[in-house]
Amino acid sequence: MAEVLTRKALNRATLARQMLLAREKTTALQAVERLAGLQAQVPRPLFVALWSRVEGFRAEALIRLVHDRKAVRGTLMRGTLHLVSAKDYVAWRPVLQPMLSAGMRNVLKDRSAGLDVDGVTRTARAHLERQPLTFDELRPLLKKAWPRADERALGYAVRTHLPLVQVPTDARWGWPSSAAFALAEAWIGATLGAGGGLPALVLRYLAGFGPATVADAQSWSGMQALKDTFEALRPKLRVFRDERGRELFDLPKAPRPPASMPAPVRFLPDYDVLLLGHADRTRVVNDEHRKKLVTKNLQVLPAFLVDGMVAGTWKIERPRTSAALVVTPFEKLARTAQAELTAEGRALLQFTEPDAAKAEVSFG
Repeated sequence: MAEVLTRKALNRATLARQMLLAREKTTALQAVERLAGLQAQVPRPLFVALWSRVEGFRAEALIRLVHDRKAVRGTLMRGTLHLVSAKDYVAWRPVLQPMLSAGMRNVLKDRSAGLDVDGVTRTARAHLERQPLTFDELRPLLKKAWPRADERALGYAVRTHLPLVQVPTDARWGWPSSAAFALAEAWIGATLGAGGGLPALVLRYLAGFGPATVADAQSWSGMQALKDTFEALRPKLRVFRDERGRELFDLPKAPRPPASMPAPVRFLPDYDVLLLGHADRTRVVNDEHRKKLVTKNLQVLPAFLVDGMVAGTWKIERPRTSAALVVTPFEKLARTAQAELTAEGRALLQFTEPDAAKAEVSFG
């Protein structure tokens, strides 16, 4: 009979994988790999995510990584931008291609009918071999070659079928708001390869997010029909059940601390991977609070944890030369939690707003 893991036990196991039970002494590159990548629609959240997890993290460490091309930002899991190590990009990008192709068809629908995806990507490759380009620069060039096609559809076909990475600049958070893209293989200096295929990807997922169900892995990756992959891996995995009787898979030697393990307050940035790594997210956020984390345009708001669970949202305001971190709890907080959040929030402001003449934390 499989051991049953309570929701709190799952919470502590996930926090341990996500480096959120304590800041850990590790490098930025090792942290990115341990987390199986960081969602990266916006640059600044990447830095906050690592600051909350890595002891003594400095922004310069991540900026140096991407300029040295040891970590890259490109379209991967769920068809969204992620920051991963260059090594992981090389291994994972080909494995995710079926999902990206299906995602393009799902998004474009009728606009993809008759679209010569191979021809469009060849045209885009020819332009990008000359120099990196933003999509605002690339789409008109594609339109000239394919005048009858939808310009946005052309760009999306390239984004999902041509392996590309964003080029870092001297911008404060590593990339400008509209970054140029380069051909991934040329930028990294390596040929893309399967690197163990789906089984290897699933094992890396479990290392960062386990114990987890098949549905959880599918939600994180965007891939469908992973059941057969899990079945093939079953002899190598520990199998548990949650309180609803669902099978949970995990690496045998992965950390699973006791449910009684203390969990410190932590600030998570927009789109933090902790909030996007499972189909069932009740291990980190109550259902009644989850709807408060996602806006109508699908933005995932910055959140904070109290005792390992999402307890509210936060934002930074910059009136003139001062900086204010505004904490908005979902429910009334204990005084001890407020004190811990205030101390952690002041440290966060020192990291993100070092030029502020005055910094304060307030509760909404």
